[in-house]
Amino acid sequence: MNFPYSKKWITVTVAAAVAITAGSVYAADNKTTANTAAATAATTTTETAAASTTAPAAAATTANGAANAAATTAETTAPAADSTQASAEAEPLSLDKAIAQALKTNKTLQSLRIQIDTANTNALLARNSARHISNDAIEDISQAQSKYSSPAQAESTKRVNALSLKNTENTTKATTQQMYYDLLNAQAQVELKKQSLTRSQEQLKVAEAGLKVGTKAKSDVLQAEMGVAQAQAALVSAENTLKTSMMKFNQYIGVDLNKKWVLSPENKQLQPISMSLQEATEKALKQRVEIIQAQEELTLAKLNYDIIAKYGSAVSYAGQKANNDIDAAELGIQEEQDNVKLDVAQAYYNLDAAKQTVEFTLKAKESAAENYRLTNLRFQNGLATTLDVIQAEEELSTQENNYQEALRDYNLAVVSFENSLGVPQTEEEQK
Repeated sequence: MNFPYSKKWITVTVAAAVAITAGSVYAADNKTTANTAAATAATTTTETAAASTTAPAAAATTANGAANAAATTAETTAPAADSTQASAEAEPLSLDKAIAQALKTNKTLQSLRIQIDTANTNALLARNSARHISNDAIEDISQAQSKYSSPAQAESTKRVNALSLKNTENTTKATTQQMYYDLLNAQAQVELKKQSLTRSQEQLKVAEAGLKVGTKAKSDVLQAEMGVAQAQAALVSAENTLKTSMMKFNQYIGVDLNKKWVLSPENKQLQPISMSLQEATEKALKQRVEIIQAQEELTLAKLNYDIIAKYGSAVSYAGQKANNDIDAAELGIQEEQDNVKLDVAQAYYNLDAAKQTVEFTLKAKESAAENYRLTNLRFQNGLATTLDVIQAEEELSTQENNYQEALRDYNLAVVSFENSLGVPQTEEEQK
C-alpha cells in the first residue's frame, strides 16, 4: 500500500547556509564635525586679528591648532561610530526565535505544507465520490472498495499527513537547534583563537625584551614569531568558518543570507537524564510517527481483506494478495519498533557519554591552564625555553577547543535524544 509522507513516502532533506557588512554613516557625520570645528577656529582667528593686530602669528597658530584638533577628533571617533553602526545592524536572536523563524520560512517545510494540502484535497474528493455509491448498487469487489475502502483510506491519509507534517516540523526544530549550537561554537572558536593569539603575542614581547638585555637568544624570538604566525592563521580560519556557518544557518531558517545576528548563549544545563532507557523507549514507541504510520497500513490492509472476503473470495488471487499485505504490514510494524528502540538507545547512550566528556574535558582544560601559567613563570625566570612555553600554549589551546566542542556535542546530544522520543499526539490525532 502506498500512502504519502510515511517513512517510505517522504524524505525530508535539509540544506542549510553571514557575510558581515559594516556601515559608514557616522564617518560622514564626523567629517562634518571636523569641518565645523575648523570653520569655528577660522572665525576665532579673524576676531583675534581684529582685536590685536600685533599678534597675527599667534592667532594663526591658534586657528591651525583648533582645526587640527577637530580633524584628529573626527578620525578617532569614526572607527568607534562604524563599530556602533555595525552592531546596530545585527539583531538579537534567541534559540526560540530561531526555531519560530525556521517553522515559518524554511523552504522545505513550506513545500511540504503545499504537498500535504494537495494530498488532503485529493483524499476529500475520493471520499465524496464514495458517498454517491449506494449499498444496493454494489455488485463487485471494485465497487465495494470504492464505497468502503476509499473513505477509510482518505481518513487514514489525513491522519498520516498531519503526523508527517508534525514530524517534519519536529525535525526542522531539531536541525535549527543543531545549526544554532554549531554557530555558537563557531563564535566561541573565534574568541578562543583570539585569546591564543594574545598569549602568543605576549610571549613574543617577553622573548624580544629578553633578547635586548641578553637573557634570551635570537632563536627564542624566532620560535615566538612562529607561534604568533600560527595563531594568526588559526584565527583567520576560525573567522572564515564563522562567516560560512552564519550563511548556512540563514539559508536553512529561510532569511537573507547576509543577515547578521547576535546569538544568545543557550547551553543546556549538565544534569542526569530524567528517565530510564526503558521509560524512554516506551514513550517513543507510543509517539514516533513511523510506528503510527505502520499501524495505519495494517488497519487498511485488514479492511481491504474483509471487503474481498465479503464481496468476493478470500481464497482467490486477490484474497491471497490481501492476506499477504496483512502479513507484510505486521512485519513492517515490528521492523519500525526495532528501529525506534535502537534509535532511542543510541541517543540515550550518546547523551550520557557527552555529559561525561564535558566533565573530563573541563578538568583537562583547567590542568592545561595551570601548566601554561607555571611554564610561563619558569620561562620568565630563565628555567624554561620558548619552545616549552609554545608547547604549553598549544596544549592549552587544544584543551580549550576540546572543552568547547564537548559543550556543543552535549547540546546536540540533548536535542537528538529529545527528538528520538517523537512528538506527543493530541486527542484529535488519536481518534
